[in-house]
Amino acid sequence: MKDLNYYIRNKLRSKARIVFRKYSLPRWLVLLFDESTVFLTFIFAYLLRFNFEAQVVDFVLVFKQSLVVLTVFGGFELVFRSFAGLIRHTTIRDIFNITLTTSFSLISLLILTQLSRHAGLNKMFNIPLSILLIHFVSITAILFFSRILIKMFYEMVSVKPVGKKKVIIFGAGAMGVLVKRVILSDPTTEYQIVAFADNNRVLQRKNLNGIPVFSPRNLSRKFLEKYDIDTMIFAITNLPASEKAEIFQFAVNLNLEILEVPPVNNWLNGQFHLDQLKRIKVQDLLCRDPIQLNMKNIAEGLRDKTILVTGAAGSIGSEIVRQLSRFRIEKLILIDNAETPMFHLENELKEHFGFAPVTTVLADVTDQVKMARIFRKYKPEIVFHAAAYKHVPLMEANPDEAIRVNVGGTMVLTKISVKYRIQKFVMISSDKAINPTNVMGASKRMCELIVRSNSLWPDNETQFVITRFGNVLDSSGSVVPIFRKQIEEGGPVTVTHPDITRYFMTIPEACQLVLEAGFIGNGGEIFVFDMGEPLKIDVLARQMIKLSGLIPDQDIKIEYTGLRPGEKLYEELLSEEEKLLPTDNPKIHVAQQSPLDHIQLISNINEILRSHQTMTKMDLLNWIKTIVPEYTTTMTRHTVPVQELDKGPAEVYSQ
Repeated sequence: MKDLNYYIRNKLRSKARIVFRKYSLPRWLVLLFDESTVFLTFIFAYLLRFNFEAQVVDFVLVFKQSLVVLTVFGGFELVFRSFAGLIRHTTIRDIFNITLTTSFSLISLLILTQLSRHAGLNKMFNIPLSILLIHFVSITAILFFSRILIKMFYEMVSVKPVGKKKVIIFGAGAMGVLVKRVILSDPTTEYQIVAFADNNRVLQRKNLNGIPVFSPRNLSRKFLEKYDIDTMIFAITNLPASEKAEIFQFAVNLNLEILEVPPVNNWLNGQFHLDQLKRIKVQDLLCRDPIQLNMKNIAEGLRDKTILVTGAAGSIGSEIVRQLSRFRIEKLILIDNAETPMFHLENELKEHFGFAPVTTVLADVTDQVKMARIFRKYKPEIVFHAAAYKHVPLMEANPDEAIRVNVGGTMVLTKISVKYRIQKFVMISSDKAINPTNVMGASKRMCELIVRSNSLWPDNETQFVITRFGNVLDSSGSVVPIFRKQIEEGGPVTVTHPDITRYFMTIPEACQLVLEAGFIGNGGEIFVFDMGEPLKIDVLARQMIKLSGLIPDQDIKIEYTGLRPGEKLYEELLSEEEKLLPTDNPKIHVAQQSPLDHIQLISNINEILRSHQTMTKMDLLNWIKTIVPEYTTTMTRHTVPVQELDKGPAEVYSQ
């Protein structure tokens, strides 16, 4: 009988866990519950005040007064959002919001009652003090204890009978067996192995030391619920990155927590310990097979060279520096105007890449005098130009800064590179430069045109190369760190549009291809990287929530905020006029360019750089559109004719 009761209790707990996992009360229903409770407790307060003698209570008046009370409470519920939290995850903050709602409601009703008595208002606004006090105590207690009881019930049913996480090990080979042995030998472990999953048909439907081995095809929500599995340990070391990413994606879609065994060379003293298991990151879902680089070509191009990197402390710039430090170079000159990131980068290089002489310089790339002094002093032979403002909304609000830094900095560096006969100049561009709908993208397109123009000067000896790619995962200010912070704070996670898509690469992938492109170009090329398939930002947000062990739309809400100014639903890597030409690396293509009047272009850009600080925002946008005709924005009213760029601002605007 006891075993039957135990079985029934565990069965009910299992069913309750499934219900809690799949469903949560919508906010409007919580608000409706709160308002219903306010109404019923108000009636109760009247009955209690008159010792439950219903015949002496004027229920018509009570009903009218209850409408006033409901309105006041409803207003403060909306102000303090005491209905907005997940009840099963009630916190001290939620209780505090309830207390604020009931307290401010009481104070407001007391003031309203006193005003009605002095002003002789309708009786419906004159609520007895005793009723208000009884109602305040009752409603506060009920709202408080109802949430606590639901939270306690949720925690009770969430406790698994064995008190351990039930896991499935993906991989029944040597690594999987080792993980099983370590788990079984540790009596304090929080894991209980339920099964193995392996693609090897020889092992499937057999027991490995008493633990069944299943085909991955058996894994489903029903299977996981049957065995109460919520964690997967990935224990395969020799699987191609693309196949591993598919498995991770499959497990994420099943809402599994995914832990990975680190490579053997990362084990402490050659021994594997459970605390070395690590949760996978969103980058692991994007894993592609390793990029095959022409290391010989890159090594020869970098050998014994002095290399200058602008924007060196940024996400792309710092990774380029790390990649460069793998080669035998003469010296690294790092330029950035961000003091703290430069300090951290310098310390990292000293600790991990001490063999390469490094010089860090705090400087603004638009400072022509200082840039010339740096080039004279250090005599760089190769320049990687990664310095730029990149945040679309900020550049929409400050287009003059996009012109000053992005365009002006590129003009300064290309001009000096030509003057000092730099061997190679590699610029980092963006897919936002194609048919730009924002100032940042238009400024990047202008930078591309500047670099191409310099490659066309007859006396130029510098090989100017442009690399163009999309977003990089986990770069500073990108959606990944923003989503991560929002998830840590309990949500909501904000996505601008449910259908917005972006191309993504990992930072190391992008920078490896930058190095490769830099040494297969002869000058004047725009290299476009193979970014794979575009990814929906909404899907990315949901994956990150799942990787955090939470359920989208239940534990963490997703809110759609609308496209920001200048933001596209999707990005492009080529314009309509451009065609892709192959290179020796299948991940890198050359964008075939249309003819360019480089003399007129440089003249126009010089005029804008001289005048941008005195222009109105609207006029500046129109001038940008003149240089980048494919630039579109709802803010531009007209286009300034090219011939008028030779006039001063006052002459143009007075017409």
